[in-house]
Amino acid sequence: MRKIEICCSSVADALEAQAGGAVRVELCSALGLGGITPSHGVIKGVLERCPELRVHVLIRPREGDFLYSPLEAETMTEEILRCRELGVHGVVVGALTADGEVDTALLARLKEAAGPLSVTFHRAFDVCRDPYKALEDIIAAGCDRLLTSGCRPSAVEGADTIAALVARAAGRLSVMPGCGVRPSNIADLERITGATEFHSSARLHTSSGMVYRSRRVVLSGDPAQEYALSRTDRRIVLQLVDNLR
Repeated sequence: MRKIEICCSSVADALEAQAGGAVRVELCSALGLGGITPSHGVIKGVLERCPELRVHVLIRPREGDFLYSPLEAETMTEEILRCRELGVHGVVVGALTADGEVDTALLARLKEAAGPLSVTFHRAFDVCRDPYKALEDIIAAGCDRLLTSGCRPSAVEGADTIAALVARAAGRLSVMPGCGVRPSNIADLERITGATEFHSSARLHTSSGMVYRSRRVVLSGDPAQEYALSRTDRRIVLQLVDNLR
């Protein structure tokens, strides 16, 4: 059975994911930066209002690359411990060395902090030096899941690599395609890769309800995006869950 994870940045997004039939959400903020750790208020709100969902939280202290300082590693560890206290079901982590290898020492530390929580290794994998060595390192660390676009800009472009990763993993962890997964291509991705879990934002772009719109200051840096909204839509989630509907 196909399982859908939705990347959400708000309680409203998670409610849409739940209504559409997703089994899990990855909570994060600042999607335009690739995602960073969300606020505890958002995490708590989703846990309270979305009882049908498994709630996983992205642990990423900043935008940019995945080479973390000791202070950042300490922050990541503390965030995982706080997530455990809040009652989440899993965390989403990733870290690389300066040479593009999986930072196995930091990954082990994060995995230990996670304790009984499910652990997903995120798309830091897609910018590693050797994906097949990285896969084995991630499996050896005890991660439950790998989120990947097959080391390409989108899962569609990386489908053949994802298929090879699924085969090499051989059930030792779940390889989950993500990035550009849409109702129009999920059936082909499922057939080509052999994956059973898929990650998508299922977002619909709309305009803000603001009537007054200042032209003096552009806080976002992009006038075209200043009053644009991107939100998870239950209709897209439903189509991902069953694209034959």
